[in-house]
Amino acid sequence: MTAGPALRSMITGLVGLAATEELMLLALAPAGEPGTERCWAALPVIAHNAEFKDQQVQRLRAVASGDTPRDFGEIDHSSAEVYSGYAALPAGEVAARCAQVSGELTSTLSAVSDEDLTDPSRHPWLRGRQLWLQVIVRGFWHPMGHLGDYYLAHAQPERAVALAAHAVTTAGYLGAPDQARGMASYNLACVQARADQPNKAAVALREAIRLNPDLRANAGRDPDLAIVRDRGLLEDSPVTD
Repeated sequence: MTAGPALRSMITGLVGLAATEELMLLALAPAGEPGTERCWAALPVIAHNAEFKDQQVQRLRAVASGDTPRDFGEIDHSSAEVYSGYAALPAGEVAARCAQVSGELTSTLSAVSDEDLTDPSRHPWLRGRQLWLQVIVRGFWHPMGHLGDYYLAHAQPERAVALAAHAVTTAGYLGAPDQARGMASYNLACVQARADQPNKAAVALREAIRLNPDLRANAGRDPDLAIVRDRGLLEDSPVTD
């Protein structure tokens, strides 16, 4: 992938899509919506997404300063303590932070060189991954996945599928590289599988792996895709559901 205005514009578009959907969910979710670590309410979902995006902002700022970013620990999504920490945040604060950190994520790109974005050998801590793709993971793939989880958990499978399909279309419209478009298709496959559309999920998954072969390893163990694997649909998947 060659860096430049097109790459930065594409990243801005994908991050903006996720942020807009997050703010829409916050606006639609009922005040005081109940939730637990097993079924997250909207506010904790958006607060968690904002934290992940902020971690990527910190990484970009470290790169721009010539420093090595600090490591961030894994978050246990099933932890009651983790969930309650997010849930205790004021709704207005979460909404403001969502908009702020999404803007910071895209604006900070201007402080990072094209070489930093595309050449992983410049930064050993990337472990061979490209920085631009890491930004998309934190700013687009991760939040969109959690939004889909929310709608599925709250009996809105049609909205979850429509959102994931919209992300695939947007990634194509923005001219996203194959790796990023593959991520969008992979997310669609996961949502379709959980919405009991295994054949459509298999089609989306095959497209995801075609675009981004690195996703094959995920597909082999992802619990969201168990129905696709169990039915042997990955290699031959006519759309019948």
